[in-house]
Amino acid sequence: MRGTRGPGSLDFPFGSVHCFSFRHDIEVVHDLSFIRRRLAEQAAPEPRTAPGTRQAAVAIILRPDVAGGEGSDVLFIKRAEKAGDPWSGHMAFPGGHREPADPDLRAAAMRETLEEIGLDLGGADYLGAVAHQVASPRGRPLNMIISPHVFAIEGDPRFTPNYEVAEVLWCPLARLADNGWHDTETRPMAGRPTVFNGYRLAAGHFVWGLTYRMLKTFFTTLDPDWQPPPER
Repeated sequence: MRGTRGPGSLDFPFGSVHCFSFRHDIEVVHDLSFIRRRLAEQAAPEPRTAPGTRQAAVAIILRPDVAGGEGSDVLFIKRAEKAGDPWSGHMAFPGGHREPADPDLRAAAMRETLEEIGLDLGGADYLGAVAHQVASPRGRPLNMIISPHVFAIEGDPRFTPNYEVAEVLWCPLARLADNGWHDTETRPMAGRPTVFNGYRLAAGHFVWGLTYRMLKTFFTTLDPDWQPPPER
């Protein structure tokens, strides 16, 4: 598959899937009107938060499968390793904290995407918001909510990752939705090894935790009958 780590590329050990079938055999292709309608029906408004609650936003960015199929690719970043960062080295969607100058969380997601990978979403097709998540890295509550916003773009843009981003890569959404890449990984949590469920895109590229929860929420928004694989 397609990736960017500054110069060079990342090859996934799997073939591209052109569309994804949810469990009751409804096929969802790169149909932006369908995705927009489903997000609107679920109505994820700007979250109301108590004073002192921090807000952040991420961009779930889709594009048509450049391999020629009917499905969508979804964009991930791999965060740079940084001491003290609770998301150091994680697979993630581009995004970050809402700043005082951001009029809303959608604007925060767009600004952070431009800063982190050099992608301007001003001309993208905005499809809607997914229900927000409460951040709890390594099991510690942060008093922070994170709002995912879905955008669609065309083509194969070039990225200019900043110091916060180690890699930018595209993944076929189909292989995530059909749980073909479901796996587990053992990581330290509160001083003991803990097994986490997620999606293994390739060696060293495991989607888990907050981003895994966002994907599951996105899939159940598109199809309420979708089920994640049993937790291991």
